[in-house]
Amino acid sequence: MKTTPSPVVIVGTGVVGVVIAEQLLDAGIPVLMLEAGPRVSRAEIVENYRNLPLAAKGNPIECYPSREWAPHPEPAGPGKGYLQLSGADSYAQSYVRYAGGSTWHWAGTCWRLTPADMQLHTRYGVGRDWAFDYATLEPYYAMAEYKLGICGPDDPALQWPPLRSKPYPMPALPFGPGEARFTQVVKEKLGLNNIPTAQARNSGMAYDDRPACCANNNCVPVCPVGAKYDASTALARLEAKGARIIDNAVVWKIETNASNHIEAVHYYDQHRQSTRVNGKLFIIACNGLETPKLLLMSADSRNPQGIANSSDQVGRNMMDHPQITMTVTLEEPYWAGVGPVVNSGIMETSQGDFRSEHAGAYFRFNNFARNRFVTFDALKSGLVGKALDEEIRRKTACTADIVLAHEILPDENNRLTLSDKKDWLGLPKPAIHYDVGNYVRRSLSVYSLPIAHQIADAMGATEKKFSKQFNQSKHIMGGTRMGNDAATSVVDDVCRAHDHPNLFLPGGGAMVSTACGNSTLTMVALAFKAAEAIVKQAREV
Repeated sequence: MKTTPSPVVIVGTGVVGVVIAEQLLDAGIPVLMLEAGPRVSRAEIVENYRNLPLAAKGNPIECYPSREWAPHPEPAGPGKGYLQLSGADSYAQSYVRYAGGSTWHWAGTCWRLTPADMQLHTRYGVGRDWAFDYATLEPYYAMAEYKLGICGPDDPALQWPPLRSKPYPMPALPFGPGEARFTQVVKEKLGLNNIPTAQARNSGMAYDDRPACCANNNCVPVCPVGAKYDASTALARLEAKGARIIDNAVVWKIETNASNHIEAVHYYDQHRQSTRVNGKLFIIACNGLETPKLLLMSADSRNPQGIANSSDQVGRNMMDHPQITMTVTLEEPYWAGVGPVVNSGIMETSQGDFRSEHAGAYFRFNNFARNRFVTFDALKSGLVGKALDEEIRRKTACTADIVLAHEILPDENNRLTLSDKKDWLGLPKPAIHYDVGNYVRRSLSVYSLPIAHQIADAMGATEKKFSKQFNQSKHIMGGTRMGNDAATSVVDDVCRAHDHPNLFLPGGGAMVSTACGNSTLTMVALAFKAAEAIVKQAREV
């Protein structure tokens, strides 16, 4: 077993890891980054997608085949059956163990939390409050928006929330015809405001050496031109600043010393050879599932429940945004598919005093081009030739998906543990027990579903179909939650582990509440806040 020293070790090269790495490098502090998966080119992913059969193109993970040593959830291959799921609802997630992480296949959506979202217990008597308020987080939101390159509206009436210290770096992208019509209809008939999505996508200009969006409508599973931010675009820049990045390095153990400080991490390469990496500061930024899994796997005599787990909260409070999809058939064409796949949303429905009784919900018009979704239904009609072409065109124009995405409360029983089933390296697979809970189910019954029916009727729907179960949004949150009390939380307000002063666990796992909007921007804001503390501590050790 080899030993490689480094002052600061970062496990994971997703957006949280690369943001913290760059802050350290800019402060003159050397960084070693370990990535479980391979490092690939954009051209390779695009070619993978191009070669997929039509039936597989709707699954964003299909063009990211996992490696045997670094499985991630996928329909086939090494990741098939990787997540061991139980409970009333399925915590079926989709993430990528590649250099650059899951921003490879995200939509780029970057909503902020609101002040109320961070004070659920104080305001509504449910959930938990954050360790700090919105005003404390706001400057870090601004840093995150400029680092990722966010486009968004200049008009405060269209911003979410309109509590900002800086304008967006770039203007909002225009709506496609379907979104424009949807926006007009819900406003005129229901009084609802469908506003532009703040998103990590270059609008009409280059930014951070990335080109402008050219409306491929392929943001999920991969932006073919790199206009959308993904963390892989930062890796070469980090290396130019002195970072050392080792891919195909699966960290399987965190080692403590007699003082219960973190002494080293151990990783397997693709040949099952183990290497020990010692250092002074350690940042575990795998993702919201792989981080708690690693902490639990690393249990030792000083930490029998796992690293950073004296509170028994590691792996608990797993959260996401449970969603229901409503597919509508329309009298008149809407033509989804022009521009980014997510470009707008109704956020005002996520707020209100009703949150003391049930969840808020966010409604979005899914702007995915419909042809790949409707072709197989058209084929079932028995039509051929020109008649089949016309039916595909009609369904493409006159169908749409409206997504109802809900917030969820933290629940200690929604828990990740270690399965007795092993992966190729002999490491335990993650097991997740999950139930969205009555807070969400009540919302669907008395709130979000009635609004969805109103929206469909306003759009002129002749048919409505709803997904039969809550699906996950792939926004993994909660497994290493933040708090001021070490007895009930895993990390403090800068994402430093209560149990180990030289260990940081930034990212979605630290999030205390979910609100309804996507989690990435909040994760990056937390990364900037943590980076300040890490830089200061690195200079002192």
